[in-house]
Amino acid sequence: MICSSEDAKSIYFEEVGNLTSDKCLVFLNGLSQTTIAWGFMLPYFEQTHRIIVLDFIFQGQSEKSGDVRDFDQHARDVLAVLNSLSIEKATFIGLSYGSLVAQHLGVNHPQRVDKLCFMSTFAHKTPYYEAVELSWRRALDFGGYGLMLDVMLPFVLGTSYFSHPLIPIDMFKAARKDLVDATALGKLMDATHERKDYRPNLTKIKAPTLVIHGRQDALFAVDLGKSVSEHIVKSQFVVIENAGHTLNLEEVKLVSETIINFLNE
Repeated sequence: MICSSEDAKSIYFEEVGNLTSDKCLVFLNGLSQTTIAWGFMLPYFEQTHRIIVLDFIFQGQSEKSGDVRDFDQHARDVLAVLNSLSIEKATFIGLSYGSLVAQHLGVNHPQRVDKLCFMSTFAHKTPYYEAVELSWRRALDFGGYGLMLDVMLPFVLGTSYFSHPLIPIDMFKAARKDLVDATALGKLMDATHERKDYRPNLTKIKAPTLVIHGRQDALFAVDLGKSVSEHIVKSQFVVIENAGHTLNLEEVKLVSETIINFLNE
């Protein structure tokens, strides 16, 4: 399905699950992901919740033209999808890049938020992260997404995943190469690069919030996720021991059950 943003950009989304439920979940993608990335987790929620998955502008099947979009704009794009479906309030579950969009939803649009779940999240950058960010950008600029993916995978998949992959690594790479537009991906990366320390803003979030972080996350140290949680009054912080950064592909059952317990509280 397609809806329009406030500036007439096309946003791709899917509506699945229990469409008669008054409980709505919105899943927000990581940087180079598409709606497909949530396929292993959605079955845990489909019986009880109305579910929306979407591609941000510059991702997947959404529009890829135009200038860099900041996270406030991304948040308004998510609300444009909800408005097209006459959904007033939802729980937002975001991974990495998507968790930043969810942070801005919680800060700027509290009346539209039931609960929040931030997976593999951060609100400020460290020198280590900035070095990784630079290496990814150089790889993208000089070798395209294929080279960037080779550089990126050890940072976004935990050591346990390489030993017991849910999707074989070669298959994972082949599928991602066909789904990602390198120029559009660069615009998403620019948005992250330009984002300032957001920790002071997080104190405005009043919705119950769950922060989930993988112990093996080599991109964002556990302390970065913990710092997000510490700046939100009604927050819980959970560490998944045998998982890295890509929590919607790692320890799927445990991550999903952790979220379900939070939703049922």
